[in-house]
Amino acid sequence: MRGAVIHAPGDVRLETVDDAKILKPTDAIIRTAVTCVCGSDLWPYRGAEPTEHPHPMGHEYVGFVEEAGAEVTAVEPGQFVVGSFATSDNSCANCRNGFQSSCLNREFMSTCQAEYVRIPNAQGTLVATDEVPGEEYWPGLLAVSDVMGTGWWAADAAEVKPGSTAVVVGDGAVGLCAVIAAKEMGAERIIAMSRHEPRQLLAREFGATDIVTERGEEGAARIKELTNGIGADSVLECVGTAQAMRQALHSARPGGNVGFVGVPHEVAVDGQELFFSHVGLRGGPAPVRRYLPDLIERVLTGRIDPGKVFDLTLPLEQVAEGYQAMDERRAIKTLLMP
Repeated sequence: MRGAVIHAPGDVRLETVDDAKILKPTDAIIRTAVTCVCGSDLWPYRGAEPTEHPHPMGHEYVGFVEEAGAEVTAVEPGQFVVGSFATSDNSCANCRNGFQSSCLNREFMSTCQAEYVRIPNAQGTLVATDEVPGEEYWPGLLAVSDVMGTGWWAADAAEVKPGSTAVVVGDGAVGLCAVIAAKEMGAERIIAMSRHEPRQLLAREFGATDIVTERGEEGAARIKELTNGIGADSVLECVGTAQAMRQALHSARPGGNVGFVGVPHEVAVDGQELFFSHVGLRGGPAPVRRYLPDLIERVLTGRIDPGKVFDLTLPLEQVAEGYQAMDERRAIKTLLMP
């Protein structure tokens, strides 16, 4: 089968790789319907994470079950399924507490930019739709497998409530989906921090009421100006850089909350500053599986359309161009068609 392999920073190739096979009775094999490039894939692409040897890429997927292991009864061949970038048995103590991305048997997906994918922990990870959805829904369901689920977690962790003010730091696909989540959770005012007009327009379409173009301390100061000098109730940090984290913490009001979902790179939090700020801080890998049934229903009923974050569609053969377009900010998110 064909799959994307990264060899070095800036060097992603579509190659013939080993076929996906059942290795454990808890596995399933899916035929990929659509997959994509994630903003977090750009960390190794840009050299911010080391690539010590060539390896497959991709952790977002929807598709059709081709084969199920002997212990998998929740899904069967032919069904259309949505999963998560973090697999889970959905039965251990952490899963029962709603943190499936900390499952005791967790495995992170890393081979999804391919024609077929092995899904570990398939029994607890995959959620089948009642019927095969129309192809127009596939991008939205693909977004649910990561960026929409992660944006929802950002809003959940930041405790967005009806009538509240929420700030979203980051205008990538996760940040834009976080705008959707904040609106769905009832935020009255949603301030999106973005310098890029196409992303600003999409943020507005998703529910942002204000746009702030400043960054860093200037950005935090602008948030204070917009909130009568107090700060926001909830701040959703969707980037992962040190600047973004400081910006988020300094934009929250005393008693407010920051939900951080950007994978941290060189982020350090000052304990004294956090202590005296009275700001709550929660984040981590999104427990997407917790939200899957609800988010799938919202997509299929047309209540939300996170698939709009895909502004470039390419055949899998052009995966290298998909990475380059996102790296150069010519695309928000690249959809790949196997």
